[in-house]
This record gives sequence, C-alpha cells and structure tokens, in this order.
Amino acid sequence: MKDLHCHLLYGIDDGSKSQEESIKLLKQMEKEGITECILTPHYIEESEYTCNNKEKEKLLKELQKKVKEENINIKLYLGNEVFITTNFLQLIKKGEIRTLNNSKYLLFEFPMRQIYNNTGYIVNELVSNGYIPVLAHPERYAAFQKHPNLLEEYLRTGLLLQGNFTSLFGKYGKTAQKTLKLLLKKKWITFLGSDTHHDVNFNSKKLEKKLLRITKDKEYVKALMGENFDKVINNEDIAMLR
Repeated sequence: MKDLHCHLLYGIDDGSKSQEESIKLLKQMEKEGITECILTPHYIEESEYTCNNKEKEKLLKELQKKVKEENINIKLYLGNEVFITTNFLQLIKKGEIRTLNNSKYLLFEFPMRQIYNNTGYIVNELVSNGYIPVLAHPERYAAFQKHPNLLEEYLRTGLLLQGNFTSLFGKYGKTAQKTLKLLLKKKWITFLGSDTHHDVNFNSKKLEKKLLRITKDKEYVKALMGENFDKVINNEDIAMLR
C-alpha cells in the first residue's frame, strides 16, 4: 500500500505536531503495510498554514534522516494539499506550494460545504498550463454527496480524484462511506490516501479485500493500491475520463 495523502510533516499544519509524533505514526503505518508516502501539509492562503517549500524541504530531510535512524522502511516524498485558489500558478512559481514530488500532479481541496463558481475555470487553467489537478477526498464534500454525478464534468476536463480509504471504514460517517463506494464502482477514483493527522487506524489487507468486493476488478485495485502512486512519483501519464 502506498499513501498519496497524509499530514506527517510536523509542526506546520493541523497534523503531526512533532518529529516524535511523526515517527510514532510512521512506525504504525509500516506495520499496517504502508511502504511509501507523500507528505501533503495543508497550504491555505491568508492563514497560519503557509509554510513555503524551502522550510518544508528542510523538515523533510530531518524526518528522512530520523526515519533512517529508526530503521523505518517507508520512503517519504513531498507535496501539499492546497486549498483551492485562483493563485495556484503564482504560488508554484514563487516556491510557496509543492506539486506531488515535483511532478505535474497537484493535490488540492475544496471547502466542505460549497463549490466556488469559478472552480471550472481554475481547473481548466491548471490543465492548460500542463498540470494535473487531483481533488482530495471528493466523498467528503456535501455537493458531491448529494449529487456525485457533478464530478463527471470535472473529470472530463482532466481532474483526478483521491479518496480517503478510511472513509470506507466509516471514519467520516455513512454518507461519505456510501459516496466513496459509488465513486469506486464508477472507477472515478484514481488514488487513495490515509489523510492521517494524528492516528493510524487501517489495515491494508482488509482494505484490499474491501476494494475487490466493491469494484470486482483486480487490476483497478492494484492501480489504486500503488501503481497509480508510482506514476505520480515518476511523473508519468495516467488514463483519464474523456
């Protein structure tokens, strides 16, 4: 299992508060079958969550060093979970936000209760400039819980979806669980992530079995569990809905 989304770059958002907490969680993740992980701290303009790339890279190196000292067999990469903004391109150029492992893939999030009117324009601007926007945890947004088919319009413009696999085990309630199952059946989810902040509560073997029951597609499950993650790390193309 490979984790595209977690908050273990300590002390810069609402995730892990210290290197000690991150190491504790990474040890637990290793036991649960995680082998690679992209650290995706929040970046929200005009908030306290605006740690720039230079500082993030410093923290990553410190954490990687400690991981090696503790003999934790998990590879760590760097990214961001960026709150949707019209300034994506400027923030990338200025070195404020990081795409996933410096690839063309950018993880971002919506506000939970609404979709901005200019969302389509923002997604199209990213795509037209060579980036592939990846929407975090679509199953948690109220609009898509009520009308999941609204996602199809975005998918056809080049957007990809990252589901929180903990949603399948009820972490965010029954509605999020039901929505993610539906999106998986439609094969609209491209990536999975834990979205771990302070706890590790999953089992990769149970997850794989659950995914197989939902999708009935071994190849799709293999892609979700790690193959699509690898394509991000190597900055390779992934088939999209057209």
